[in-house]
Amino acid sequence: MMEHRYPYLEPVTPDGLATLERGWQRLVSEIGIRFDHPEALRVLAEHGQDVDGDIVRFDPEWVLEMVGKAPSQFTFHARNPERSMVIGGPQSVFMPLQGAPFARRGDERREAELRDTCDFFRLAQAVDEYDLAGSWPCEPNDRPLDSRHLDVLLAIITLTDKPFGAHGISLASAQDGLAMARIVFGDRIDSEVVTYTNINANSPLVYDERMLDSLLAFAHAGQPVLVVPFLLMGAMAPVSTPAALVQQFAEGLTGIALIQAVNPGAPCVLGSFLSTTDMKNGSPAFGGPESHFGLLASGQLARRYGLPWRAGGGALTTSPLPDAQAAYEGLNTMQAAFLAGANIHMHCGGWLEGGLVASFEKLVVDLDMLRILIAEFTPVDIDEASLAFGAHDEVRHGGHFLGAAHTMERFRDCFHRPELATTENFQRWTANGSQDAATRATAIYQRILDEYEPPPLDDAVRAELDAYVIRRRAELGD
Repeated sequence: MMEHRYPYLEPVTPDGLATLERGWQRLVSEIGIRFDHPEALRVLAEHGQDVDGDIVRFDPEWVLEMVGKAPSQFTFHARNPERSMVIGGPQSVFMPLQGAPFARRGDERREAELRDTCDFFRLAQAVDEYDLAGSWPCEPNDRPLDSRHLDVLLAIITLTDKPFGAHGISLASAQDGLAMARIVFGDRIDSEVVTYTNINANSPLVYDERMLDSLLAFAHAGQPVLVVPFLLMGAMAPVSTPAALVQQFAEGLTGIALIQAVNPGAPCVLGSFLSTTDMKNGSPAFGGPESHFGLLASGQLARRYGLPWRAGGGALTTSPLPDAQAAYEGLNTMQAAFLAGANIHMHCGGWLEGGLVASFEKLVVDLDMLRILIAEFTPVDIDEASLAFGAHDEVRHGGHFLGAAHTMERFRDCFHRPELATTENFQRWTANGSQDAATRATAIYQRILDEYEPPPLDDAVRAELDAYVIRRRAELGD
């Protein structure tokens, strides 16, 4: 967990913020949002909103009143208390990518399998910079569709002791996530935050039944929902960054208002995922200036409404390989999230091909960038000792500092040391096999997996989890 101690970069003027606010308020009151769920429609009607079939037109003041009930920060408990963390305020936490249907190891690209999911959990557990393991790094396509969420939940609970989420793809997956969290935490789940789910609006301006099933289940349980509009400008939003921001906040704030109408004070997180569509071929595009500005403005607006914020970046890229394009696109989005003060940074390891691919080598590339950014956003202590006058007094004119006492006392940790990047000269690099960054990344992730040790878990809890999974798999027909 990193504490953000620098000023946020806030590019939108007060007049611009007021214009964006008028924009989302007009959108929710005149166009409205579609909710494909009878309970959601009933709750919103009971709270005086204009429900016309499945379209809800909102009173913007009511939306702001409901949003004001959400806590600005909360403690997220892990089964290992040392891994617990605060979400919100100046705190930033990080996790690898989520949701990829394919996996890539070296030159092999294929449908993701449960072993890939488990290895991502092992890497998330072993790497200190990842505060959360997430919920669903990649799709276990080798497991039955209706019950594969049980395999993933069992894996994340047993392979990590960091805070974990449940994949909100259906009512069954949400309910099973809550039930298995209760097995781990007992009655603490009734008063503490111990799990979460991430749901996406079906942009533009729709919440579908499956997403609302999960949203409502977690809202009733008092466990946080990350409410995330998924906007690619030109496809799911207009080709204007301000217009997309208006739509993003129209969707996100009304989803949070629904949560607060169901359970006032329930923790929730405002999410953003805002990028562009390539107008030449219709493909998603990441790492551009529009996304960078969208992230900065999203953070500014999230603070305006006092909400914890999940950034849409992440080391996002459309590159098919962990190459230079993947690195510079990923750095541009991840750096923007840092500058904007995001509380939850998702997709900070492994994202390739617009999120279609979970790449093990890319996770190592992203990890090097993440470590650099964390170091850059850690203030430097400036005091008399840091001025190193004694080193100058020792070396004097025309000497060198390599052997100075000041250097010898500090050389082990005086500078950031990247794990992936090389400083070998050409001759040494050639003698060591002329390995590029991707090749070196393969060796690094394999070493981390070889050294991985599973965290302890009470035998009785493990037995109860196993029994639950076996019973539920049978009930679901798999």
